[in-house]
Amino acid sequence: SDVGSQRDRVVTEEEWLQKWEMGNIGFHKEQGHPLLQKYLDVLLNGRNGLRIFFPLCGKAVEMKWLADMGHSVVGVEVSEQAVKEFFSEHSLPYCEEPVPEISGAKMFQSTSGNISLYCCSIYDLSSSIVGKFDGVWDRGALVAVNPRDRERYASLMINLVEKNSSYLLVTVSYDPNKHKGPPFYVPESEIKSLFG
Repeated sequence: SDVGSQRDRVVTEEEWLQKWEMGNIGFHKEQGHPLLQKYLDVLLNGRNGLRIFFPLCGKAVEMKWLADMGHSVVGVEVSEQAVKEFFSEHSLPYCEEPVPEISGAKMFQSTSGNISLYCCSIYDLSSSIVGKFDGVWDRGALVAVNPRDRERYASLMINLVEKNSSYLLVTVSYDPNKHKGPPFYVPESEIKSLFG
C-alpha cells in the first residue's frame, strides 16, 4: 500500500510537547467524539465497570464522560501540561506521584480514583505497570504514532488488552502524498496486518 512520503516521517516527543505549549492542538476536541457515542455499545458490550485505556490521551473529554458512567479510565500522555489541563478544565481534584518502574514518569490520579493518567512515553508502559484493559478508545493515537513505530505500538496495545476486550479505532483517509502528517494515513490493509 502506498503511504506516500510519510513512511520515513518522524515527529519527536519534543515536537509534541511544543504543540501543547504553543496551543497548536487542533486534534483536541472540546465535545465528545460522535463516533464514540455512536459505537459506545460496541465498546461496552453490555458490561459495566470496565477498565478503558486512552492511548496518547491528551486532555480528551471522553475520559471524564466514561468515568462518570462508572468505568475506570487510564490514559497515557507525554505532555504534563495536557494532563494537568484535563483535571483543571473538569474541576477534578487529583494527586500526583512518581511511577517507580519508569524513570521520570508521573501518574496523576483523580481523588475519586477512577481516572489515572500516566505522563510518560507510551512505550515505557507495560501490563505489569498499568494492568490489562477491557476496552480501548484509540481516537488519535495510531494516526499520531510515527509510521516506523506502528508495529511496536500495535504489539504493546495487544499486550495491554484482555482476551474479550473491545478496541475502537478512528483513522483518517486521505491522499498521503498531499499531507505529510500527522495525523498519518494508515491503510485498512495495514490495520488488519497490525491487529489481525
